[in-house]
Amino acid sequence: MTVTLAQWNEFLKQHPNAHFLQTGPWGELKSRFGWKVVRLIEQGDGAQILFRKLPFGFTIAYLPKGPVGWNEKLIKKIDAVCQRNRAIFIKIEPNLMEGERESELRFLDGYIPSSPIQPRRTVVVSLEGTEEEILKRMKQKTRYNIHLAEKKNVVVKRSHDVAEFYRMAILTAERDLFSVHTRAYYQGVYDLLGAQENCELLTAYYGRRSLASLLVVRAGENAYYLYGASYDFERNRMPTYLIQWEAMKWAKSQGCCNYDLWGIPDLEEEELERGFAQRDAHDGLWGVYRFKRGFGGEVKRSVGAWDKVFNERLYRIYTRYLKLRGGQGD
Repeated sequence: MTVTLAQWNEFLKQHPNAHFLQTGPWGELKSRFGWKVVRLIEQGDGAQILFRKLPFGFTIAYLPKGPVGWNEKLIKKIDAVCQRNRAIFIKIEPNLMEGERESELRFLDGYIPSSPIQPRRTVVVSLEGTEEEILKRMKQKTRYNIHLAEKKNVVVKRSHDVAEFYRMAILTAERDLFSVHTRAYYQGVYDLLGAQENCELLTAYYGRRSLASLLVVRAGENAYYLYGASYDFERNRMPTYLIQWEAMKWAKSQGCCNYDLWGIPDLEEEELERGFAQRDAHDGLWGVYRFKRGFGGEVKRSVGAWDKVFNERLYRIYTRYLKLRGGQGD
């Protein structure tokens, strides 16, 4: 059945490790930026589905990192809701890693593999053990940089200044060739997830000068490095290393067991290790991998994205348009 936001939040109390992209506040965020949210619960499992309007009354449907549990009745209900909303297709990105509960993919009969929206490969750092044990699992250079930042008087504090984060994000996007959201979007993330104490904005300072900032979110036992940014000055003080460490400590204090660094190049680990040292430190996602590998996590890969098509002709037109545009929206 279709449920309200309050009913969905109550349902998630029974599923504390649902991905944060399936939480009520995330759905509310997306509803502020052009998506319609429909939440379903059937036989103890559920799905938060996003619908984006297309011309002539059609939509596309997106189920990020869900559903929350699987059963045949829920999958059929998802199909029915998509057809009522005139979806030309639905894209599902299950919250499953390769080798973990892949038998659940049997519920995706009739779906086809497709291009993902969320990063498919990531690095997940275990927060089990003491802080000293977590540090010991990191690469020696990363530990050194964390301690160097402390010695060079970098201090990380909680912040409410989303405007400052956005200014950093614009600079980071220009420097590292990444895309950014609007300031209003980041403010929405901070406000909606922070209202439930599931989000923290951290900023690294040298004196009164801000150097780097990040948004970390959590859901159940998992925390996620969602967005990060930094200025160009004082980079020799290694603020980005210390701020990640402080985010991990915050996550651990909130009861999290894992810290997801959220996105690296989608290549086999052996190829990543062969290739990253030959690339420039700021060469797109290779620079990201160079940084994230040092925190001692495990490289994991999701089972990817799957589409179910309800209108073949419009689906072909839409996917051709995406190729011409060079990517997919979120």
